[in-house]
Amino acid sequence: MRRADAAPAVRDRPATERSIIQAAAGLLAEKGFAALNVQAVAEAAGVDRKLVYRYFGGVEGVVERLGADVHWTLGKAEDAAPAGSYGEAAAGLVLAYGRALTGDPLMRGLVAWETVEDTPMLRTLDAARSVAMQAWAAQRLEGVPRPAGVDVPAINALLIAGVQMLALRREQQRPFAGVALDEAGWARIEAAVVAMTVAVFDESTPDHPR
Repeated sequence: MRRADAAPAVRDRPATERSIIQAAAGLLAEKGFAALNVQAVAEAAGVDRKLVYRYFGGVEGVVERLGADVHWTLGKAEDAAPAGSYGEAAAGLVLAYGRALTGDPLMRGLVAWETVEDTPMLRTLDAARSVAMQAWAAQRLEGVPRPAGVDVPAINALLIAGVQMLALRREQQRPFAGVALDEAGWARIEAAVVAMTVAVFDESTPDHPR
């Protein structure tokens, strides 16, 4: 029992929030969304369930924070720096995202779940991650001239979707369209991403006629 004259314990809120986020990420990686609830997160984090409500408003808030946390979403991809042209910069961002996916089983799991399921919680996660990724990309493309005459969002969507699918396929250790997705095969994919982005974004602009 705490002595009456003892000072009350000081709670480290940032550390507690990190513990809750990490606990939720661990549960997702191990058991998926079906196991994600306030009680399970609180027990895994070693905290009172009231803190999950107090700090996040419930499990939905925890999921939203997961999606909005660029450090968790992109991992080492944050280190990617834009190059001189838009095509080179876009290629660097796509490759960094692909490397983050291949290096993070939880991230691949979430992408796979979003592909086959549609739940309010997954929508929350997807929306938060999309906002974070757009902010991450915009920061690294700042000052890089955007190409004219091409549908940049549509092309980026195709590139990102392709890298996502191949990253999931690589986990299964199966080739795709005749390309093995081992180290050598992935290097071929990365080289193709660079060639495609430079050709579409740089060589097709008015300053670089094809």
